[in-house]
Amino acid sequence: MKRTIALAAVAAVLVGGGIATTAAFAHDDHDDRGPDRAPLSADQHTGSTRSTGDRVTLDEAVAAALKAVPGTVTEVELDDDDHGARLVWELDVYGKDAVWHDVTVDASSGKVLSTRDDDHDDRDRHAPRQAAVSWEPAVAAALKAEPGTVTSVELDDDHGHLSWEIDVTGGDGRDHELRVDAETAAVSVDRDDD
Repeated sequence: MKRTIALAAVAAVLVGGGIATTAAFAHDDHDDRGPDRAPLSADQHTGSTRSTGDRVTLDEAVAAALKAVPGTVTEVELDDDDHGARLVWELDVYGKDAVWHDVTVDASSGKVLSTRDDDHDDRDRHAPRQAAVSWEPAVAAALKAEPGTVTSVELDDDHGHLSWEIDVTGGDGRDHELRVDAETAAVSVDRDDD
């Protein structure tokens, strides 16, 4: 996996077979963002999730980010800001202005803390690619194969083949890395640790 996941107590609820929270505590070893991520648009985001304690849900974080920067959310993760000082939702948004934006939302209040243009040199500046299977059914397929809590969702373009990399913490507390084909929704165990 391109991201190292360290799970904290993050509860996810699959509502109507449609969505789960995509929260992850991640330490990004290298920036792998690019056109290989399918969009999470406000139109596609129809379900809701329950918060853990007073934590802002994935839905609320996406709504706040899209209000601040209209466009398409392509990645969401729950992260500890400043090494544990507070939890924040970090979102990547491909704006209607055709510019990539990084949006940070406070996980306690839902307030947008920052928005900035993402000008990383290694970012491919093309619009995000669409997958035949969006993230919601990919998450549902992963949870059907491995019930638990989704901690990370990312679309990967591995040698021209799109698939969703989905990390699930099972009921036994073990982390499972699954790959869901973005064309067929077929689920397999992800053995590629790139």
